[in-house]
Amino acid sequence: MNWDYGTKFPRLSDLYEKNKVSQWNVSSDIDWNYDVKFGVPADEHGRSMAPFAASPDSPVPRELWDVFRWEYQAWMVNQFLHGEQGALLTTARLVETVPDMAAKFYAASQVADEARHVEAYARYINEKLRVSYPINHGLKALLRDLLADSRWDVVYLGMQVIVEGLALAATRIASAGFSDPIISAITKMIARDEARHVSFGIITLDGLYDEISSQEFGEREEFLLEAIHLMSQRFLLREIWEKMDLDVAKGTYFAKTDPTMVSFRQLLFRKVIQILRQINLLTPKIRNLMLSEALALPQAFSGTADLRSLREPL
Repeated sequence: MNWDYGTKFPRLSDLYEKNKVSQWNVSSDIDWNYDVKFGVPADEHGRSMAPFAASPDSPVPRELWDVFRWEYQAWMVNQFLHGEQGALLTTARLVETVPDMAAKFYAASQVADEARHVEAYARYINEKLRVSYPINHGLKALLRDLLADSRWDVVYLGMQVIVEGLALAATRIASAGFSDPIISAITKMIARDEARHVSFGIITLDGLYDEISSQEFGEREEFLLEAIHLMSQRFLLREIWEKMDLDVAKGTYFAKTDPTMVSFRQLLFRKVIQILRQINLLTPKIRNLMLSEALALPQAFSGTADLRSLREPL
């Protein structure tokens, strides 16, 4: 409980006001009438989120390209759904644990956002795709750690910085690249919410790590290193390779090294790097891990031509 009903963070109060007027309704603001024909060839259903399926090094045989593209979309939306449930639970924890009343107000409004995101993704999966994937083990491990941690700022780091930072970039890319208008509309609207959620973390953590002890700073660095490692495992597509009965070792190696996938991860983790720099937590160890493991670069790579049509400014 906090008996001081004032606020030390007027920027959070402003963000809370923006969140209140930016609410949207899953039932009325999304047109659910479009018939999603799961499995049809990509050229009959618009764009594809998985152009790398046709790469010469891809483990996906030619006759399964369209199947893989749809499984990739289903896998990604399912992982979005699982991540949003994790955000729903961890943000509810923040309402209880953050010390400032303005932060409690905003966290409470974000809980409503996360419930809406879960509702939207679950409805799309249940009514349109009818294809489910279990939560990726890396995301599951990170959420388990966050829900067990009593330090409110660590919950912020895991959810508002790592998970929400990646989700912001991923939903922006997905909204331009998913192959039907329903999920494109959902991800576009969720991306707007995620941008405010990331701002929530930045405002609240701003300056905090300039004042803590070296031991506490080291503990946060170790947490971030583990969180980045866990989330880097999320993009190896293991669940898809297993479901399609393809060579898992070959598939995960391809996901690590394919230039389009590397470029995709660069776009995702660039946002996390920006956030960590803003809150003074981008240490050399963390930056090196981003480059060597999270981005999984076999060599320096800067080409993003395959994703130019999907990219929006981060």
